[in-house]
Amino acid sequence: QLQLVESGGGLVQPGGSLRLSCAASGFTLEPFAIGWFRQAPGKEREGVSCISTRDSRLNYLDSVKGRFTISRDNSKNTVYLQMNNLKPEDTAVYYCAAEGRSEICPPAELAQYDYWGQGTQVTVSS
Repeated sequence: QLQLVESGGGLVQPGGSLRLSCAASGFTLEPFAIGWFRQAPGKEREGVSCISTRDSRLNYLDSVKGRFTISRDNSKNTVYLQMNNLKPEDTAVYYCAAEGRSEICPPAELAQYDYWGQGTQVTVSS
């Protein structure tokens, strides 16, 4: 069974940091582009960042540039999202997703991605 599992979410104060992990089971992440998405209460799910099979990075969201960094460790079958200088508006459920048809990152459209995790809650509040 192909599965993506996110972890690392939690409650953090503004200005703090978190590192989210996206681990795969049942398949290897290496041939997949991996995207991180988020969904805040009452809002649509939006793309945050993507990493291609060749480690090219694409920020879908201008507001996270310089604060969030996506990376992958194929030896651990895991993709990470390092989030620094967190702001209350970053509060959301964060999801990872895998796309296996292309070596490059697809557009930030939900339908472009084939597999999804269940999400991890990130709350930024004082």
